[in-house]
Amino acid sequence: MTEASAPYLLILYYSRSGGTVNLARHIARGVEREGTFEARLRTVPTVAAETEKTLPPVPEEGAVYCSKDDLAGCAGLALGSPTRFGNMAAPLKHFLDGTADLWMQHALVGKPAAVFCSSATQHGGQESTLLTMMVPLLHHGMLITGIPYSEQALNETREGGSPYGASHVSVDGNATLSSHESELAEALGSRLARTAAALAA
Repeated sequence: MTEASAPYLLILYYSRSGGTVNLARHIARGVEREGTFEARLRTVPTVAAETEKTLPPVPEEGAVYCSKDDLAGCAGLALGSPTRFGNMAAPLKHFLDGTADLWMQHALVGKPAAVFCSSATQHGGQESTLLTMMVPLLHHGMLITGIPYSEQALNETREGGSPYGASHVSVDGNATLSSHESELAEALGSRLARTAAALAA
């Protein structure tokens, strides 16, 4: 199958310090472990006057920029961002604000979605970020999946992790995930893949 025809789950994120992209990679592992979907990693450009004029159309490293076709064609979505005062980062919000045409077409209605985030402090607004990231997805008619407490790591974590989604606490700027954070991110990816497969069936 070609990339255009293979069923995939979109893992769309914005990351500055590495914590969010590390979560995205573990979510992708969880997706692909289920064996039904490709995990398609995509990012968004920064929000600045230079974005449309001087930045290259493909970033020099990391995931390529997400297109609306990537979003419309996905079987499910995992959306990730660093926390910004208890909310998602502006570049990700800017991208979502431009998807009114997909909303009008009902392109995402009935598809499963999950959210993930990272913050620099233990109480840096992770849960409010995850909750507010769900709002535009609900407006698109997506079905939100979280992490149930049947995942033992959710009961044991002292770092990131929430029933609302996967998360990472980047203490002292360290983007390396803890074992619980990695485990929960992969569990979220697996759950998203199983949900998407069940809905497709």
